[in-house]
Amino acid sequence: MTGTPPGTPLRVGLVGYGLAGSVFHAPLIAATEGLALDTVVTANPDRQRQARDEFPDVRLASTPDELFGRAADLDLIVVASPNKTHVPLATAALRAGLPVVVDKPVAGTAAEARELAALAEERGLLLSVFQNRRWDNDFLTLRKLLAEGALGDVWRFESRFERWRPKPKGGWRESGDPAEIGGLLYDLGSHVVDQALVLFGPAAQVYAETDVRREGAETDDDTFVAITHTSGVRSHLYVSATTAQLGPRFRVLGSRAGYVKYGLDPQEAALREGKRPGRGWGEEDESLWGRVGSGESPVTGGGRVEPTLPGDYPAYYAAVAGALLDGGPNPVSAREAADALDVLEAARRSARDGVAVAL
Repeated sequence: MTGTPPGTPLRVGLVGYGLAGSVFHAPLIAATEGLALDTVVTANPDRQRQARDEFPDVRLASTPDELFGRAADLDLIVVASPNKTHVPLATAALRAGLPVVVDKPVAGTAAEARELAALAEERGLLLSVFQNRRWDNDFLTLRKLLAEGALGDVWRFESRFERWRPKPKGGWRESGDPAEIGGLLYDLGSHVVDQALVLFGPAAQVYAETDVRREGAETDDDTFVAITHTSGVRSHLYVSATTAQLGPRFRVLGSRAGYVKYGLDPQEAALREGKRPGRGWGEEDESLWGRVGSGESPVTGGGRVEPTLPGDYPAYYAAVAGALLDGGPNPVSAREAADALDVLEAARRSARDGVAVAL
């Protein structure tokens, strides 16, 4: 609960207005009942203009310190700045008495994530991690199929987040400096590992291969992670910027049937195009629906068409608002994120040493 009068939206301070802040967080915050985008923190004049153009009533701050200086005027801080700033900014917000949402990865190590979780618990404050792809259309559809038992006992889960970007774009996400926490393992890998753990439970063993393929690249751009879950399921996870022919987003193989789904959830593309949540949000064309069946390839018409549920990124911030206003559950806890970081750290060790790592 917060001290905000009933019926008054919670005032949100957003730190960072790059890709994460401007494309994902700001539009979703503004679209959420019970939340109001109060302040955007960015020192970049172009991004300040962009924020004011997109949200005319928003206040601007050039530094996080400026924001924390008036913590009493805010109800929630969202950290959408570069990865290396996540821990210090989240720590400062919690110490200022403010609940926090942090973009993934919440930290560079599982130990740091658990320290943040302990601080939030000590202060009695919400600390939530923005794992938006738990609300991807294909992931929601797969959870439905698993709940129905449509696939039987799942034996293997294949998940691919692949792109074809033969030339590096630069920036901190592709920096070779370990302090930046860049590379695909911690970027897209944070998503696919989180999804695998949500679906199939804790990891018992991790094996990984990471490569730097592109000329001029400084950090991993083609990575494979294999998880053996304590449940017995094996997850094979691929994240890549060097995939000339894209594989299925999901191929899930069970004792009764398999599910194959191509194509990415449409919500990111919609947000990039300036679209906002509303009627028809998250729906995809029927031509992209996956198939469920056995004994034949979906490419040749095998199996039945499985309608894809609409993606629902707005559900994340609706749950955050519910947690703060009504005492509802945290949609993604920092301790869950720490479990995923255990896997990412094990994957890094595995790739470096060429061995499987037990957890």
